[in-house]
Amino acid sequence: MTNQREKRNEASLPHSVFSADWLRQNEGHAAQETGISLFSLMQRAARAAFLLAQREFPQSRHWLILCGHGNNGGDGFEMARLAKNAGIRVTLLAVEGGKPLPDEAETARQGWLKSGGMVHPADSAWPHDADLIIDGLLGTGLSSAPRAPYDTLIDAINASSLPVISLDIPSGLNAQTGQAAGKAAVATHTISFIALKPGLLTGQARDYTGKLHCDALGLESWLAGHRAVVQRLDASQLNTWLHPRRPCSHKDDHGRLVVIGGDTSFAGAIRMASEAALRAGAGLVRVLTHKEHAGPLLTARPELMVQELSAKSLDEALEWADVVVIGPGLGQKAWGKQALERVAKCQKPALWDADALNLLAITPEKRQNRVLTPHPGEASRLLGCTVKEIESDRLLSARKLVEQYGGVVVLKGAGTLIATAQGEMAIADVGNAGMASGGMGDVLSGIIGGLLAQKLNIFDAACAGTVVHGAAADEIARQQGTRGMLATDLLAVIAPLVNPDLKK
Repeated sequence: MTNQREKRNEASLPHSVFSADWLRQNEGHAAQETGISLFSLMQRAARAAFLLAQREFPQSRHWLILCGHGNNGGDGFEMARLAKNAGIRVTLLAVEGGKPLPDEAETARQGWLKSGGMVHPADSAWPHDADLIIDGLLGTGLSSAPRAPYDTLIDAINASSLPVISLDIPSGLNAQTGQAAGKAAVATHTISFIALKPGLLTGQARDYTGKLHCDALGLESWLAGHRAVVQRLDASQLNTWLHPRRPCSHKDDHGRLVVIGGDTSFAGAIRMASEAALRAGAGLVRVLTHKEHAGPLLTARPELMVQELSAKSLDEALEWADVVVIGPGLGQKAWGKQALERVAKCQKPALWDADALNLLAITPEKRQNRVLTPHPGEASRLLGCTVKEIESDRLLSARKLVEQYGGVVVLKGAGTLIATAQGEMAIADVGNAGMASGGMGDVLSGIIGGLLAQKLNIFDAACAGTVVHGAAADEIARQQGTRGMLATDLLAVIAPLVNPDLKK
C-alpha cells in the first residue's frame, strides 16, 4: 500500500541515537581505542553502502556517484572502486574545493584513480543510461544551506527519476535537527554510519531519508561504552513497558481516570480521548463534559461514566481519580478556564493537552508530575516564539519546554519527541502522514492517560503511549493506506498493541 519512500524503518535499527557533533569529535578516539584506522572506517562505510546498493538494486549496472570535497566524498570514491571491481559501470562527478581533501578522502580518491577510474568535474553532463545515484556530496557537518555547485547537483538529483542512496545523510539535511536550511537531496535509501543521528529521525527527515539503514562499522562495543543522548523508540519495545496482567486483577487495579473537556460542539474530542483511554486498558474512565454531550457519549460508548462538568462533579471526580486528563475540546471560555484552575491545584498525575496548553501559556506554572502534549503551534505559544523557531530545532525546543514547565513534554510531529526535565530524550520512530488529520492528538492524550492510570511512571507512559499511537496508525496504513485515515480508525487496533504478549 505504500511506495518506497513511505516505508517505515525496520525494528533492527539501533535504539541509541548520538549527537552528530559528538560523533565527529570522537571518531578519532574510536579509531585509537579500537585500533581501526580512519581510512579503514571509510572502507567499511563504503563496503556497507555498496552491499546495500547491490541488495536493493541488484539489476543496476551503471552508477552515477557524486562526491563532495570531504570525507563524505571519500566514501563515494571508495564505493566507486568497489563497484568498478564488481563489474559495474561507474560515472563519478566530484566537487573540487579550495583546499586539499582530508587525508582519508584523498587516499580513497587515489585508490579510485589507480583502479582506472576517472573523476569528472561537478558540472559535467550526466550519463543518459545511469540507473542509480549515489549521493556522497555533503555529510553530517553541514549547518547552513548548500552553496554552488552543491545546490545545483542536489536539484539535479531531485529532478531525476532514478533511485538514490545517500551516504550517512541526504546532502543538505542537518544531522542534528533534521531541518533543511536550503536544498536537500531526496533519497530512496539512506545509510547512516557508526550510529544514528537525531536529524535522521525528526524534523523534516522523513521527507528526505527514504528507508533508513545503519551500520556501526564494527564500533558496536565502543558505542556501548558511551551514553546516547537520545533513544529511538519503536513497537518492538512495547513489552518493556507493558506486562501481562495478573489473572485475578480487577478494574481498580488498572486505575481510575477522569477526562475533562468537550465544550459545546466539541464532543468528538472528549469521546475520542476517553475511549482511547479505555482501549489502552484504564480500569475506569469518568468523563466530565458539557451537559448536552452526556447522552450521546453514553449511547456511543456505554462503558464510560459521563457527567456534566460542574464545580461539584469536578471536586468529586478529582477526589475519586488516580489520574487526570484535561484539554480535549476544553475551549478557552470561562467554563474551561475554571475547570483548569481547579485541576491545577490537584497534585495527582495529569496530562494537559489542547486548550489546557493554550491556557497554560497565558498563566505559566511548573510541575513535575504532568505530561504536556503540544503540537508545534501550541509549543510556540508556550515558549512565546514562532512555529518556525520550534521546528528549526525540535530537540532544543523540547528541552526548553521541560525546563520552563517541568514534567514530561511530548512534542508532536513527524518524529515525535519525548523529553524530561532530567535530560531524558526519546524519538518515536513510528507513525505516518495519515495522522495529519483532526482528532489524532485527542486519541494520543487518551492512550497516555490510560497508561498513566495503570501506574506507569510519566516518562514511560508518554513513551509507550506515543509508540502505541504511532504503531496503530502504521497498522491502519498497512491495511488501507494513509490518505483518508481517521483518528477513530486507530481505536480498533490499540488493544493488540497494549497487549504485546498476545500471540499473533
